[in-house]
This record gives sequence, C-alpha cells and structure tokens, in this order.
Amino acid sequence: MDNRVGRRDFLSRATGVAALSFGAPALAQEHAAPQTIGGPTLLPYQEHTRADRMRWWHEAKFGMFIHWGLYSVIGHQEWVLESEGIPIPQYERLARHFNPKRGCARDWARLAKRAGQKYVVLTAKHHEGFCLWDSKLTNYNAAKQGPRRDLVREFVEAARAEGLKVGLYYSLMDWHHPDGETCATDPAARERFVAYTHGLIRELLTNYGTIDILWYDVTLPLTPQQWRADEMNAMVFDLQPQIIVNNRNGLAGDFSTPEHKVAADKRAWETCETMNLGWGYQRTDDEWKSPKRIVNDLTLCVQQGGNYLLNIGPDAAGDVPAESVRVLEAVGGWLKTNGAAIYGARGRAADAFGNYTNFTASGNTLYVHVYFWPSKTRAAAWLDFFGPETVVAVGGVRARALSARLLGTGQPVHFTQDAVSLRLTGLPEVAPDAPTTVIAVECDGPAFVDHHLIRPEWQRYGVGTVG
Repeated sequence: MDNRVGRRDFLSRATGVAALSFGAPALAQEHAAPQTIGGPTLLPYQEHTRADRMRWWHEAKFGMFIHWGLYSVIGHQEWVLESEGIPIPQYERLARHFNPKRGCARDWARLAKRAGQKYVVLTAKHHEGFCLWDSKLTNYNAAKQGPRRDLVREFVEAARAEGLKVGLYYSLMDWHHPDGETCATDPAARERFVAYTHGLIRELLTNYGTIDILWYDVTLPLTPQQWRADEMNAMVFDLQPQIIVNNRNGLAGDFSTPEHKVAADKRAWETCETMNLGWGYQRTDDEWKSPKRIVNDLTLCVQQGGNYLLNIGPDAAGDVPAESVRVLEAVGGWLKTNGAAIYGARGRAADAFGNYTNFTASGNTLYVHVYFWPSKTRAAAWLDFFGPETVVAVGGVRARALSARLLGTGQPVHFTQDAVSLRLTGLPEVAPDAPTTVIAVECDGPAFVDHHLIRPEWQRYGVGTVG
C-alpha cells in the first residue's frame, strides 16, 4: 500500500486552508497541457551521468522560479494575451514600454540568497513568444526592443555572483510566432517552427556559459515526435553535458514537475508553486501565502523526497512585490537556524503525519517539525500523558531516542519514550520559534515515523465493553 500523503491532505492539517482555494484559477490556465508526462529516455549518456549531474540539485532542495515578461507591463498575470484575447499587433507594443531598471536581476539573486534558495530559474521565453535575450533568430527580443539589453545575460551573471545555480525556462508553445499554431496541421510551417525552436534553445545554451537547468514547458500543439524531442535533448546535452532537464518536452527528462501540488514520484521530482494566485505579476492579487505555509510546503516536499521551486512575479520595472520579499525573508531567517532539517535531510522519514507535526531526518537525527504549537491543554489536568506541560507527542517512532534539543537554540528538551509514543516534555507555553519550531531528536539508528504501526502494540484494556 502507498501511504504517501497528498498535499491537500497535509495542508488541511497544517494550515486549515483547502488546496483548491488557491490552486483552481492557475490550474485552469493549463488544463490542456499535461504537466507530468514522461516518455522513453533515448539518451544513454543522460542515464549514465544522471546521479552525478543531479547531486547538487538533490542537496539544494529549494529554488526560486521567476516569471517575467511583457505581461508584467499589464499586470494581469502571464496568460493575459490568450486569456483576454488581446490582438497580437497591439500586444507587441508592450515591448516598447518594457524597460526594467538596471540591477533588478541582482536584486532577485540577493533575495533568493536571503531566502535560502540555492538555484534560480528565469522564464527566458514564456508562451507570449518574447525572448529576453539577444536572439539572432527574431527581433522580438529585449536586446532589439524596449530595454535594448540582454536580460538573460544580466540574470545569469547576477545568479552566479551570488553562488546560485542557473536555470532557464523555455516554453515550446508560442502564441506570437506565425507558425506557432499552424505547425500542428501544416508540415512546412512545422518544419520552420521546429527549426526555429531548436535554434532558440541552441542560442540559450551556447552564449551564456554553464547553464545548470533547462526547464521546458508546454508541448502544445505538437507531439514529442513532431518536436523532434529526442534530437532536442541530444543537442542540449551536447552543448551542456552537466545540465539537467525536466519532463515537459514530452520525454522523461531528469525530473518530474508537479504543479500547485506535492505529488511524490518514484524518481526525482520538483513541486513548483506560486506565492499568490498567479505566476506572472498581478498588481491587485493580495492572496499571499504566509511564511508558515511556505515553510510547511517546503518541509512536505523534503519529507516526501522532492524539491520546492517557489515563484516570484516581478513587475515591469523588475521590482518584486513587497509581500513576496517579506515572506521570503521570513523563510530565509527560519532556514538560517533550522536549515539542517531541510538541506541535509532525506526523504521518507515518515509514512504518516501527526496532528501538528511533520518529519525529516538526516543520519540518526529525526527532525520533528511542529507547525501548530500544542500549548497547554485542559486535558493536562486529568491526563498524566500531557505533563509536565507542554508536551509534543509522536506515536510510532521506529528508533530509540538518545537526546533531544530545540534546533534553533540548542536548548535540551526532556523526553520519555515507550513502545508506542515519544513524548517531548516540559516545553514552553509559547512556541520558541516561528513560523515552525523544529526539535532535533538523536536516535540509536535511522529513525522512521508511522503512527499506524502502533496499533498491534497498543495495550488495550476493554474499558466500556460488556460480556
């Protein structure tokens, strides 16, 4: 039986917010675009080198996604061209007014560093078709219009200056190119458009030094075979032997990409998520996720064995919304003292969640993440189990605890343990850390948590039975 817990189930416990309350609008945009498709992996090189290429990625755990393009001038999110049906000749005028300030990419990279993110992925070309780099294949780009600067180069250099790994997003779907839709039925248009697409990818992976991630998106309107996706990936690895690629060009890639949900896979996977309702800048969207929500989603990804790619949507000037900055800095502050429970942690530390806890582990250390602090309960007056107050209790810990401490401060934590429950006792009434408190429990071996396992071991007394 697969006991992996879905994101909606976890969030109902961790935040009291239904997942669909924020996910539905964004999911509706790409309802026709499969996000976790996979296919045959045709490159032996890719298979043979994957463990080495992805080692840094598995260690990184947390990255920044950046959705940015002409749509940020309007401020109605990134699908505005199609969702509002704007005539393309009118939309093209936005390029004249897209003139971001110099140094904005440096600001993003520094924000990612403060947030504890280890890699950054920029939308070099989104579905709107506008290229943020100096392309020789189209004049619909930032070096020939608007800012008249190579914004991809500015991004790459800024990320490297902060020690961050560099990722470039590329949408195969293109609403602007004249062959972008007719290629589905017109063989001549398809030949032109596929050659154009391969050429743009070649430019991105030739002109900017080492690129660590190529993040494809949306194969519509062609099949992987029509895109010549195997040839595409062969070119990518020929140009960038150490790169990793996702699964959104129709091939399996190196990792899968669940969107707006934590959906653990047997292979490498990365959840991508927004901080409010949309990916691109939406000037009136104020439905921001809290630092607690972000920390708990990150923890869930790590607990389930994946990575977390969290998005920002800068405005046309390149400024990041103030609430995004506030939340990311709060998350980064938490990671400064609790990072050991995330970066060095392994997945599958638990097959069940507590009422207010989640779990990661590293070696023989079990990290108990307490997101709802179980301060004094009235039941402590009648149940010895809840004393001395306050108690964090975990059922089904499969290892013997040797010591415990608050991860943020190192303060020792008292505990008792029997066959069914580990009780961390005498804790303060107010949570000692925010947005989540982590208790590090040193064990006599690798720890695993599943409170379901205690059922056959629980002593039962027959209270209230008759006969």
